[in-house]
Amino acid sequence: MTSTTATAPEAAPFRLFDLAVLRTRRLGPSILRITLGGPGAEGFSSGGRDQSLSVLLPRPGQREPVAPAGGSGTWTGKWRALPEDVRTVARSYTVRAQRLRADGSTEVDLDFVLHGDGGPASRWAMTAAPGDRLKVLGPTVADNAAVRFRPPAHTDWVLIRADETALPAAAAALERLPTGLPARVWLEVPHTEDRQALNTAAKARISWLVRNEGAVCDVEAVRAAELPGGTPYAWIAGEASGVRALHHHLVRERGFEPARVTSAAYWRRGLSAEQAREVEAKTQTQT
Repeated sequence: MTSTTATAPEAAPFRLFDLAVLRTRRLGPSILRITLGGPGAEGFSSGGRDQSLSVLLPRPGQREPVAPAGGSGTWTGKWRALPEDVRTVARSYTVRAQRLRADGSTEVDLDFVLHGDGGPASRWAMTAAPGDRLKVLGPTVADNAAVRFRPPAHTDWVLIRADETALPAAAAALERLPTGLPARVWLEVPHTEDRQALNTAAKARISWLVRNEGAVCDVEAVRAAELPGGTPYAWIAGEASGVRALHHHLVRERGFEPARVTSAAYWRRGLSAEQAREVEAKTQTQT
């Protein structure tokens, strides 16, 4: 599976931000929005679109997550050196939105998917309340290497395919598309009530694939579609096997140039985040 973008910047600085929960809002049965901020948010700079960061969650019994200081270049090694039963739980999330308020303070929205398996992020999110604290390893400049949605020059239309874990990224990317740019969009969610009103100036045709309504949610949903002519750019994200299958369809069957397809596996079916990282590390070692 190839993951490519237009010319990306050099790796930009990332650092730890100490954030507080300001408020929470349920967006549907499966999705909870948590707004973070406080004095520790100063200097946070999201690039929008599919801006990713690492959320560091406290373990049960901890008031705050235990994490070493440092930027992205030194933090990971220090974090791994901590005892496993002490170090914070790390999960990757997308910034849904960042706002600068009239008083100069910053707010950051993160949308949490409430998984039925009760993973650590879901458990934390469901009990989060104003004043609760967590840390994020986030960007300090907007044009950073953790933004991967980058349509190349001379793109005539855009294809977006995302499941609920990638919905915040897809929604943020739609908001940044140029006025009138054609877009074909497939968004998969568990329940009818998980659908959201989306803002975009693009000429977007959005198809909601709702699993509890029996929608066809695999690659067949795109395979059956008549796509626009011209030069495309595709961004596909979500469960690894589905992303891989759709990438194959677009490149091998539809003839998309690999350099015009960005693929992002946000999770792997049947594996925890830790197990998925181990699989990815073994794969990289073997290749």
